[in-house]
Amino acid sequence: MIKTIIFVVLFVVLAIVFAMGKGDMLIAGYNTASEEERRTVNIHRLRILMAIICVITAVYSGVLGFIGEDMVNGMIATIIFIVITIVFVIFANTWAKKK
Repeated sequence: MIKTIIFVVLFVVLAIVFAMGKGDMLIAGYNTASEEERRTVNIHRLRILMAIICVITAVYSGVLGFIGEDMVNGMIATIIFIVITIVFVIFANTWAKKK
């Protein structure tokens, strides 16, 4: 249970960092992108998406810690998390790009 609490707190702190407009160096891909590639990204929208996905990950970690050994509910939660993650990857590559 201690590990679960640590993960939840970690992702909530990361969500707060992204929501405050910091932590750009923690975004995979953006950190290593060239200046030209960075100009094609709406960083404000990308930070919003990152904050939301960190909160969702914190909730997912908490739910898994809460349900424990129940495999059926764990699989359902994992499938929902995977679908949400795919949706957010699509948003990061469409909504967070400058037009």
